[in-house]
Amino acid sequence: MLRIFPGRRLAWLFVGASISAIAIAGPGHAADPDKAVEKIKTSTPIKHVIIIVGENRSFDHLFATYVPKSSREKVLNLLSEHIINADGSPGLNFRKGKQFQITSAPNNGKYFISADLANKFPYSLLPPPDVNGVQKPPAAAILGLPGGDPGLPQSDQFLFGTGGTGLPYTEGPDTRITNVSTLPPGPFQMTGPTMPYDAYTGDTIHQFFQMYQQMDCAIDKEHVSRNNPTGCLHDLQSAITTTYSTPPNGTPRDTGQTMAFFNMQEEDVPLFKFLADEYTMSDNYHQPVMGGTGPDSVPLGFADQVFYGDGKGNPATPPAATIYNPDPQPGTLNLYTQRAQWFNCSDPQAQPGVQAILNYLNKLPYPLETKCDQDHFYNAVNIDPAWTPQGTPSGAGSIPPVTMTSIGDLLSAKKIPWKYYGGSYTVSGTGAPLDKLYCNICNPFEYQLNYPAMRAEHMRDVTDLFVDLKNGTLPAVSYVKPDGAMDGHPASSKFDLFEAFVQNIISLAQSNKDQWNDTAIFVTVDEGGGYYDSGFIQPVDFFGTGPRIPMIAVSRFSKGGHIRHTYSEHSSFVKFVERNWYLGKLSERSRDNLPNPRVDDDDSPYIPANMPAIGDLFDMFDFGRTDKGDRDEKDD
Repeated sequence: MLRIFPGRRLAWLFVGASISAIAIAGPGHAADPDKAVEKIKTSTPIKHVIIIVGENRSFDHLFATYVPKSSREKVLNLLSEHIINADGSPGLNFRKGKQFQITSAPNNGKYFISADLANKFPYSLLPPPDVNGVQKPPAAAILGLPGGDPGLPQSDQFLFGTGGTGLPYTEGPDTRITNVSTLPPGPFQMTGPTMPYDAYTGDTIHQFFQMYQQMDCAIDKEHVSRNNPTGCLHDLQSAITTTYSTPPNGTPRDTGQTMAFFNMQEEDVPLFKFLADEYTMSDNYHQPVMGGTGPDSVPLGFADQVFYGDGKGNPATPPAATIYNPDPQPGTLNLYTQRAQWFNCSDPQAQPGVQAILNYLNKLPYPLETKCDQDHFYNAVNIDPAWTPQGTPSGAGSIPPVTMTSIGDLLSAKKIPWKYYGGSYTVSGTGAPLDKLYCNICNPFEYQLNYPAMRAEHMRDVTDLFVDLKNGTLPAVSYVKPDGAMDGHPASSKFDLFEAFVQNIISLAQSNKDQWNDTAIFVTVDEGGGYYDSGFIQPVDFFGTGPRIPMIAVSRFSKGGHIRHTYSEHSSFVKFVERNWYLGKLSERSRDNLPNPRVDDDDSPYIPANMPAIGDLFDMFDFGRTDKGDRDEKDD
């Protein structure tokens, strides 16, 4: 099992197995597999698909210095773009990641999503990354519980008690970061002599209106280039974290940590590096919308966004106090007038903030539908779904039930087994020690009117997943979400906990050889968490997409350390399930109707020639030569 020793750069120790054993399925003596699942017609040899979703890490944040195992593979990251060097220091093209301050309001006192050179100038130094509330390990109390957190093996439970800051304060510069107060104004390596990979670190801002501003997107000569036809520069990350919320003469809290990255050259993120070396990953997979966990988790079930309604499928108007107004307060640069919940992007005259985004979208070099239905209000932030995990109404302040069709509905209609496995689902609402750790906003099906009827057959704890993996009773489609202590979210968790969670599932899956032979595991996160990413962004409607996030496909059909560049996002998982099980589409407006990307220029594989377009993840696999990856490794 995984061992990470705090206080050292990093050490891995496996009890009874080496890390290479992950790539080899063990013999397994499981119960008879679910024959009903095995007999269901699929378009590929995959009969079981699992998607594991962590939290809040961008692609460059994790893979900044990754070098492909094969010289024939290419990756787009901070190292390959020469923004940084292999040791984490600024590279020859560091200017591409340089961050700017905003000097004056760019849009005549209205919400803006871009700034030209007349309204901004470069930082001389990056605002010091803040501790931002972190001090002691937030989940250390789990160590005192009988059995700890059942979502992890006993051998990994110690991770809940390591990684505290060791600092006497919870607000102020995180002095564990080398040269924290004199960092160059761009991407910086978070880890170092006094900041181990096994460390809790501060969270960053990542909401809808703020993230649009951070990306600094415009269609003009200062923004657009051949390899960036949508004109997103990603250069206001640090500026927006302070200007949207800090009152005049106030103290900024959320500052430079958005530019942090790990260094795989120095053994950070070791499991993800190993999986990328052994299997297939995408370096062009994106969070589906601008913003945070709730809005970015919903597309995993709907390939769309939910809205405020009457509980019967009809749109309704939320209370005025909950309607967002990102226009700056009088006399301020960018201090939002009202940070609330809902916005109506179908009415730019009445809804503040909408016109600036529409102006940008209307100038794109391709047409798109905004998908802003008339009189519909969409959530800009995380809001509780309609139901509690137990199937009782969540009450006032939650998103009323929607009647939208989910991928679960399509699967159920064809009697194809599926389950959502949520960490700490069983104890949620019981008052037990691990209560409150289940992520309700992460489960797209809890927004549906028919969620209570789904529970008995489709909602489970992750501990039930472990049983199904061992016994060969895995359903056709599985969603897996760890609880909040081990999902990798900054501040409340750390990424080595999520890696331990993922490794345990992969090891269990591969221990049952018969079931593993037709299983594929997708490993990703919900969204980038506000961390910097240098990748191209393709808007497909009003809501996004957003920055890149990690995506790795683990199966016997995806071996070889390959890297795919097809533009994809969470709706691509819906497209994969639909295509593999012959399901059809969810609705007329959902993103599963978008075509797969076509690339006409081999020099620009990241930019679809037929925008808007998103992939279906089929190119992550080679179904014709299952051992091709092994031969590739020997050739290299």
